[in-house]
Amino acid sequence: MNIRVHVIITGKVQGVCFRITTKQEAEKHGVTGWVRNRIDGSVEAVFEGEKERVNSVLEWCRNGPSMARVNKVATRSEDHKNEFHNFQVLP
Repeated sequence: MNIRVHVIITGKVQGVCFRITTKQEAEKHGVTGWVRNRIDGSVEAVFEGEKERVNSVLEWCRNGPSMARVNKVATRSEDHKNEFHNFQVLP
């Protein structure tokens, strides 16, 4: 079953390679979507793919890269749209 999850990650998540390593993790699991920094210092992402694969990326987000300190991963399920062909880091 394919799912789509919109995520906001808070903590020390900017300036620690969070976006690029999220991209690498998503690609490793075959998950599509995007990730970007937000003005408030959090990181926002949308993940689409097979439920187990998306859940693997979400689990990784709870810790992030080694220099990150994740306080919270807020998730919201959305309708799967199959609109992405790859995973992108947005500005």
